[in-house]
Amino acid sequence: MSVAPLRELSAAPGAGAPLTLVGLMSGTSLDGISAAVARFRPAAEGARTRVELLGFTQRAYTPAERARLLAAMAGASPADYCRLNFDLGGWLADAACAALADAGVGARDLAAVASHGQTLWHEAGHSTWQTGEAAVIAERVGVDVISDFRVRDVAAGGHGAPLVSAADVGLFARAGGWRALQNVGGIANVTVVPPAEHAGSGPATRAFDTGPGVGVIDGVVRALRPELAFDVDGRLAAAGTEIPGVVDELLAEPYFASPPPKSTGRELFGPAYVTRFVERCRDARPGARVEDVVATAVALTLRSVGEAYRRFVAEPVADVLVSGGGARNPVLFAGLARELAPLAVRHFDDEFFDGEAKEAVAFAYLGYLHLTDRAGNVPTATGARGHRILGKRTPS
Repeated sequence: MSVAPLRELSAAPGAGAPLTLVGLMSGTSLDGISAAVARFRPAAEGARTRVELLGFTQRAYTPAERARLLAAMAGASPADYCRLNFDLGGWLADAACAALADAGVGARDLAAVASHGQTLWHEAGHSTWQTGEAAVIAERVGVDVISDFRVRDVAAGGHGAPLVSAADVGLFARAGGWRALQNVGGIANVTVVPPAEHAGSGPATRAFDTGPGVGVIDGVVRALRPELAFDVDGRLAAAGTEIPGVVDELLAEPYFASPPPKSTGRELFGPAYVTRFVERCRDARPGARVEDVVATAVALTLRSVGEAYRRFVAEPVADVLVSGGGARNPVLFAGLARELAPLAVRHFDDEFFDGEAKEAVAFAYLGYLHLTDRAGNVPTATGARGHRILGKRTPS
């Protein structure tokens, strides 16, 4: 476990005693559940709060569990969806209990569990669907559960994503300069955060999904090297060369040129996209090696992030902090540093805590905002009509 230094973030006047929550996140990469125990503590009477990361664990999905999640995204029976909803609730509860044990915190000391669940479908501008039964978590952990965070923002005309922007502003803003928080999970997204001293009263925070993160890369690896779950340490990509023309063609996809606010997911960059990607690589270079196809998938992620910054990030960003599973891939991280030069690109871990915990902490923070009756969305990031309190509360 990596423990965060205490950081200050905005809080409503009159916020009460310290609150400890578990944040749960299962992302588009489908590698498992991240669970973080975070304590939010008002520093004094006024408008500042501190957060401390107490514990962090990850529960990997078994091949069978991952297969069920993938099947649900492709279309399953009512019985399959019903059973998956309850079973996933149990897996989320397992992760929460493991994080509590890691932190040495008892359920009686928790204010709530904040669960993102697993997105099965996300249709920007219309609807979004996360599963993982909150009632099962409440029964198993014995505390209230806040879940279903995205739907209220979508109902208010927003994309329901990215939702980590509130935490990015409150927890990770840079004093004296703009900062970009670049997450590279299954999907890559960026939050452009104004200087800490202006947060909430100055320029607007913006955030959007730049496109594929490691989702397409992992999908290519699993398709061509089924014994591997992902490109370990970027070894395949490092041994390959990009296939010319493929990335240029794929970047003509309308999503990349569409201005923010915008969001995407497996509905665009899912298994069917991976199949087409591999076919396009082999058409462009008959007999292409696995390493070359993986290197081309990495290039797609890198170029899509770089193009997003050049097109849509006009703010004077001073540095970029990279988190998510992609930050662990040395080839991908080094490529981001080259793509975003002359910006200073660093690992999120270099300044804060384990970047793998970042999204789980962010949802713990959204749960904290819910408990203290404050909005959790950033309308300039999601496109919603206004600020909304996010989440639904299931009593224990």
